[in-house]
Amino acid sequence: MNEINSQLPLVSVIIPAYNAEAFIERTLKSVICQTYTNLEVIVVDDGSKDKTFEIVQSIAQKDTRVMLIQQQNAGVAAARNLAIEKSQGEYIAPIDADDIWYTEKIEKQVKCILNADESVGLVYSLAVDIDENDLIIGQCSVDSLFKPEGKIYPALVFINFLGNASTPLIRRTCFERVGGYNCQLKQQAAQGCEDWDIYLRIAEYYEFRVIPEFLIGYRQVIGSMGGNYKSMVKSYELVMANVRKLHPEIPASIYHLSAIFYYNYLIGKTYDCGAYGNTLLCLLAALKTDWTILLRPGVYVKAIACVFKIAANPITSLIWSNQRSWVEFKQNFIKVKPTSKIEELNQQNTSLKKQILWKPYDLILSKRLSHIKQLTGVN
Repeated sequence: MNEINSQLPLVSVIIPAYNAEAFIERTLKSVICQTYTNLEVIVVDDGSKDKTFEIVQSIAQKDTRVMLIQQQNAGVAAARNLAIEKSQGEYIAPIDADDIWYTEKIEKQVKCILNADESVGLVYSLAVDIDENDLIIGQCSVDSLFKPEGKIYPALVFINFLGNASTPLIRRTCFERVGGYNCQLKQQAAQGCEDWDIYLRIAEYYEFRVIPEFLIGYRQVIGSMGGNYKSMVKSYELVMANVRKLHPEIPASIYHLSAIFYYNYLIGKTYDCGAYGNTLLCLLAALKTDWTILLRPGVYVKAIACVFKIAANPITSLIWSNQRSWVEFKQNFIKVKPTSKIEELNQQNTSLKKQILWKPYDLILSKRLSHIKQLTGVN
């Protein structure tokens, strides 16, 4: 494909970056090393106070495809919109400043969208979770269970199956039709669902396609998101309130199951980053929405652990000042499991429906997904 890259459409990679010095070099390397080379890469430094600007500037001096723009801190949505405004490509490929792409991500997505008609506005791929050293530490279960294509709007209301902001390749015409990322969420102290919101607006008018391979590394940073719980809940509620207003015909059960899945997602996220009080709030909110969460043994473990860690905090904080220091301490004593390579994961069958289900909550999850597929008409 490299021989004919110059004859293929220009892809504009847009990267919002705020205090991203720890990972931005690796992110940019994963972009400029793509097998698809007809790229322009637009990094918007969103008022960083670290060395983000210097790192990107150094890379831009070596690769003319990289463009660096600075703005005062205005949030991720505004940074993405500015990058789109300055871009020239027929297709837009967002990536966050701490994520990475595996080498064939853009090549496979461009091939897919070129083979589709103009009713297809977005192509997405699957993501694996990676740690701060780029090692694969897991995969999103939703990605492997739920990969709808075609007219997917009701399914996307149920859950953001794209998973994160670094997965899609989007036609420029989509943004021309539906507008840019929603900057009003930041103004309402409700950041967190900007990517879900733009996907929903695109799905109003366009079909989606999927490359059912793991082509994105979604960074899990120690301690991240801990203080953003209220913002993410508010962001989700605002986005869903707007969807309900626009689409009262969508069955109430889809909105109900959406809330269940979202609160379950937040339980794991807040716990992993050490925001134990927020984890308990998530557990209560999830329980009010869905009593079957009590069938998950892990819920009890997390609840007890949260209470214990909150009670012990006056003492443990004298030893470990934050979640990062605690996690780094644990890592000295816990043997790290060997990680899979991305090629191995893509060869494995990760579909839960082909596994034997015996845990009660897994059975409920499987039935709910089947129910959603029936309601939405997706496979």
